[in-house]
Amino acid sequence: MRDIRVYHVDAFTTEKFGGNAAGVVLDGEWLTEDDMQNIAKELNLPESVFLLPAHDKKADYRVKYFTPTEEVNFCGHATVGLTWLLATELGLAKEKTGVVLKTKIGNVPVVWHEENGKVVDVEMTQVTPKTRDFAIDVEELSDMLGISSDRIDPSYPIKLANTGNWHLLVPMKHQQDIDQATPNLAALGRMNKEHDITTTHLYTFHTSKECDLYTRDFAPGIGIPEDPVTGAANGALAGFLYLEGIISQQETTHLSIAQGDAIGRPGMLRITVIPNDSKPVIKVAGAAVITIRGVLTL
Repeated sequence: MRDIRVYHVDAFTTEKFGGNAAGVVLDGEWLTEDDMQNIAKELNLPESVFLLPAHDKKADYRVKYFTPTEEVNFCGHATVGLTWLLATELGLAKEKTGVVLKTKIGNVPVVWHEENGKVVDVEMTQVTPKTRDFAIDVEELSDMLGISSDRIDPSYPIKLANTGNWHLLVPMKHQQDIDQATPNLAALGRMNKEHDITTTHLYTFHTSKECDLYTRDFAPGIGIPEDPVTGAANGALAGFLYLEGIISQQETTHLSIAQGDAIGRPGMLRITVIPNDSKPVIKVAGAAVITIRGVLTL
């Protein structure tokens, strides 16, 4: 038998039971991919991340991400959960200022920030964003999302964006329109699978919260009905806003994005967009809280 260290970490929050819960498994080198998938299914969290040796001088560790049903290329909140754990629980913040993770989409650098000797957040630099046009009938999309089509904001295009996974970005007029969405998860999942879309991400600039944007994210195509607070999708959203010229392409932009309220897991992300012609640098930061420490015996 072998003991495997397993954690639940709530990411993008400073409060237990808020933000987005990630499974963090530190002993991935002893596991097969079938083991990883079974553990992710058993943990039944939106995503679980598995830590492995890098075997690469340019990275400190290699990581793999799984939903309860399949492997995914990248997961932002699980990255935050893992690196928060490394910095705090494993004490790496006493030795270095960050780590580089080797993922399926490339190397992802993560740094941690400290105040008065304590880690207050971790910040990952996502891969270069890209966007793609996406043609879909607005009424058909509205039916899948369980919203009235007149609640979609025509000021911005419905488009795909990517900082590791493809996300369908749907602009909405107000926060309440997002909160009232009741998607047909089966239909939405089929559409996402057909077009290789990881999540459908609703967003608005018009929110009652103290933030710049408010978002909500659905991912039934990969086994997640609703993802509470999404680092990957919001990073892709920030990249889209830059590439479309909606935010400055000359000066650094700082965005605060709230998510998770609609399902009782409120969280907050801080995103920095640094101009660099058509390849802006997207940095996504947040805090985390370790809620469960356990051992899985195989």
